[in-house]
Amino acid sequence: VMSILLHGDAAFAGQGIVYETFHLSDLPSYTTHGTVHVVVNNQIGFTTDPRMARSSPYPTDVARVVNAPIFHVNADDPEAVVYVCNVAAEWRSTFHKDVVVDLVCYRRNGHNEMDEPMFTQPLMYKQIRKQKPVLQKYAELLISQGVVNQPEYEEEIAKYDKICEEAHARSKDEKILHIKHWLDSPWPGFFTLDGQPRSMSCPSTGLNEEDLTHIGQVASSVPVEDFTIHGGLSRILKTRGELVKSRTVDWALAEYMAFGSLLKEGIHIRLSGQDVERGTF
Repeated sequence: VMSILLHGDAAFAGQGIVYETFHLSDLPSYTTHGTVHVVVNNQIGFTTDPRMARSSPYPTDVARVVNAPIFHVNADDPEAVVYVCNVAAEWRSTFHKDVVVDLVCYRRNGHNEMDEPMFTQPLMYKQIRKQKPVLQKYAELLISQGVVNQPEYEEEIAKYDKICEEAHARSKDEKILHIKHWLDSPWPGFFTLDGQPRSMSCPSTGLNEEDLTHIGQVASSVPVEDFTIHGGLSRILKTRGELVKSRTVDWALAEYMAFGSLLKEGIHIRLSGQDVERGTF
């Protein structure tokens, strides 16, 4: 399994979660053993110029915090992009560390194809209007190298257009639009095919007192004999033992019983985060 994350350039520089996940990337409990980050860098965040959006030269500079290798590649050169992606995949599978591919490209139309970019970036968009699309550039290169000829190229384009046209024609036969089919893919165990919950009932999660007492006693004892524990901890354990005897629970003991009962049923539990190591939760 290889984890691949796709980012926009403005999001990569501007979203706190990108920085946070980099800092989690090499922690033993959180690592994915290397994520390949692909940044589609169209050099404008909605209508914002990079100089107004971040303080670093590249949007990907945030990845330097974990010394991740960062490859900046011209997205108008498909072979260079493929080469760089292969290097990134090899890096990840060899060293199990994050790696970033920065596809330096541009947006031919405005944000979400609706915005008029000439309002905010007129000079850039005058250049983009003159720029040959990447498909045309690459086709011309391959034709000049004799890899394909013009009729073969046109045939491939026609074949692809036909797929799109047929799908468009088929879409008109859809009479009912199920919005929920677009939103997520519901787990089959939870919902029926038409999206209704399979069942609103849930099994009893209660426990008999014998089990609770057993868990409470384990929770208030020390598993090793002749083991000196901190005085403060022995007081906590003693108090906990007295709570169990008096058939009373406080919040911490109730939490302990909940976790203990799951463990007793063989269900794996992972606790992480603040105060876990010292047993507060």
